[in-house]
Amino acid sequence: MSGALPEQLNSPELELLTPLLTRDSSGWTANYLGLVLRTALQPIYSISHKRVVGYEALIRAFDTDNAPVLPSHLFDLPVSDAENLLLDRLCRYLHIRNYSGFEDQLNWLFLNVSPQVVANGTRADSFFGQLLEKTGLPPHRIVMEIVEQPTDDADRLRETVQYYQKLGCLTAIDDFGAGHSNFERIWNLSPDIVKLDRAMLTRATDDHKARQILNGIVSLLHQSGCLVLLEGVETRDQALIAIDAGVDFVQGFYFSRPSMELMDLPGKAANLEDLLLDYKRRNQVRMDPTRQLTDFFTGYFEQAISSLVESGQSMREACTELLTHPTVSRCYLVDHNGIQLDDTLVSDSTVDCLDPRFRPLESTTRADWYRQHYLRQAIAEPDLLHVTAPYLSVTGASMCVTLSMGFRHQGRLQVLCCDILASNEGRH
Repeated sequence: MSGALPEQLNSPELELLTPLLTRDSSGWTANYLGLVLRTALQPIYSISHKRVVGYEALIRAFDTDNAPVLPSHLFDLPVSDAENLLLDRLCRYLHIRNYSGFEDQLNWLFLNVSPQVVANGTRADSFFGQLLEKTGLPPHRIVMEIVEQPTDDADRLRETVQYYQKLGCLTAIDDFGAGHSNFERIWNLSPDIVKLDRAMLTRATDDHKARQILNGIVSLLHQSGCLVLLEGVETRDQALIAIDAGVDFVQGFYFSRPSMELMDLPGKAANLEDLLLDYKRRNQVRMDPTRQLTDFFTGYFEQAISSLVESGQSMREACTELLTHPTVSRCYLVDHNGIQLDDTLVSDSTVDCLDPRFRPLESTTRADWYRQHYLRQAIAEPDLLHVTAPYLSVTGASMCVTLSMGFRHQGRLQVLCCDILASNEGRH
């Protein structure tokens, strides 16, 4: 790995980097400390569009014998902030040179940039704007990807990300959920795309609870205004987990490995059609799980409400059949303001399973449930049985499904609710 950097490259501008690039039959290469650098691209797919929507640019280094050099070894070579900046800019220059002549003139190019390089660079990275102008690549086709690394200068990082956004580029946070890439960074930088750390997918492959957490994180990121990309997808099962989680984009060896054969990439396509058909087959029975519950329990609710309203029975008498059903754990009555009337009725089978660690949560007399969606639904649409998706109940830290039906009694709107234990996975 011989070679030295010219002294003037301590402040690497575009015209000083240009001589380091060479074009051959397969595209552009760059020379760095005696190594030859090449661009590899890995396709990124949109699940809904069932096609490629972008490519991540990755650097590949080779020594004088054309033997590959590990990327970690390459990025260990710089011995100063200036050399770090040079290598970062040289890689981006090389990737954009290659991509600007790429046959695909529609999709995104994802470029990695380290927060440490950002913090040590100039406040406005004019180099990048000049680079896009020189190569003719529109900024809206670039996704600047902030790689997960610590930086003490959060303000500088935010300013630089804002510069790329003002330039017209999209921005992405890489490895979300690992190290320093968390919601704090999302709030600080307002990225367009969030790339989830592969460890989340690995855990979700074997752990059902981790899969639910993955789905929840995707939902939260969507609510934050971010599109979500899941990388590191290596198996068909992981691809199906990604589809079920609701991510927008996928990337990984299962679909396509990074390739330096750039001209061949646009012809490669993943069979997302087949994957989506498989997903639909596996989930067909669960397409509308609430329908079976409403069909089955509507009669129980109508009978209990009739006993309350017309026969004047007590809550315990009216709900006897509901409480004896093996799936029902609790019944309770709520007024139109969401305030619970009397305490919760607990089925005999549930009493035997109550976890004493959560005893402070058991008494719910006068509890206020108005913020619960199932209650507001029942108030807005009385005489219909409403069913929630599974959620963690605060009354026992267990996963449950709540059924609710609004009705009028003595001129007042009330709501009869019952909980069905979905599983014991919420217990620790």
